[in-house]
Amino acid sequence: MSLIRRDDALLLVVDIQQKLAPAIHDSETVTRNSVRLLEGARLLGVPAFVSEQYVRGLGPSVEAIRDAAVDARFFEKMHFSCAAEPGVVDLLRSTGRRQVVLTGTETHVCVLQTAFGLQEAGFDVFLVADAASSRTPENRTAAIERLRAAGIGIATTEMVLFEWLHRAATDEFRALLPLIK
Repeated sequence: MSLIRRDDALLLVVDIQQKLAPAIHDSETVTRNSVRLLEGARLLGVPAFVSEQYVRGLGPSVEAIRDAAVDARFFEKMHFSCAAEPGVVDLLRSTGRRQVVLTGTETHVCVLQTAFGLQEAGFDVFLVADAASSRTPENRTAAIERLRAAGIGIATTEMVLFEWLHRAATDEFRALLPLIK
C-alpha cells in the first residue's frame, strides 16, 4: 500500500440513498464525511463517481450527497458490486487513475463486493472507514476486518484529504481547511 495521490486517485461513493440511509448505523457521519471527500475531490480535481443501487426501490442519493456531487458522475446499478455492473470498470479506467477511494453503504455488502471487484480489476483500493457503515456495527466491523486482511487499504477522511494535499501553506490547503476544521 502507498499514499493516496490525488493525481492517481478517484473517489467512489457507494449507495448513500434516501430509503437506506435511515437504517444505517451512524449514517450522519458517513454522509458528512462522504460530502467532505466529494468537496475535496472537486477542489483538487479528483474525479468522483456516485453509485445508486436500484433507485426505484431505494430512492436517489440523499440530498447532501447530491448537492456536494456537482462534478461527480452518477450511475445506477443492480449488482451489489459496482465492478460487476456492465461498463463501470471501463468508466473508472477511462480516468487513467489506479487508486480508488471508496465510501458508502453497506460496508459488508455493496462496499465490500465493490472493493474486491475493483481490486481484482487491478485497482489499488482504499476504504474510508469513517465514511462507510452498515445497518449494524457488527457487520461494518467484520467487513473492515475482511477488507484489511485482503490487502484493501483502510483510511479515514482526514487521511485522504491530507494525502491528497501533500503539503501545507498552499492555496489548495487553505481552500480545504474548512473541510478539515
